Amino acid sequence: MIDWNRVQELRDEIGSDGFAEVADMFLEEADQAVLALGTSPPPDAVEGQLHFLKGSALNLGLSDLAAICQEGERMAAAGHGAKVDTARVVAAYHASRAQLLGGLADGRAA
Repeated sequence: MIDWNRVQELRDEIGSDGFAEVADMFLEEADQAVLALGTSPPPDAVEGQLHFLKGSALNLGLSDLAAICQEGERMAAAGHGAKVDTARVVAAYHASRAQLLGGLADGRAA
């Protein structure tokens, strides 16, 4: 789920051009983090990737992705990084990414 109010809030705060830059940067960096998670990273690297994704997702209003990342981050911080369902994180990211891009294209946060 996307918090479209947050998306609009961010766009209002930094302007349309700034928002486009932030969104592009997030997607580029998040693509790399998700790629790393999809390759079964060492358990000690999982927490950092999830922390980055969570923070960025919260900033852009990707609430479902942020919640899934937070759950995994807590597991990893407790020493259970190998048990984090990284496939679930990857799937949530791709779904959130598609929803964000689709919503932006149809003007949900204009």
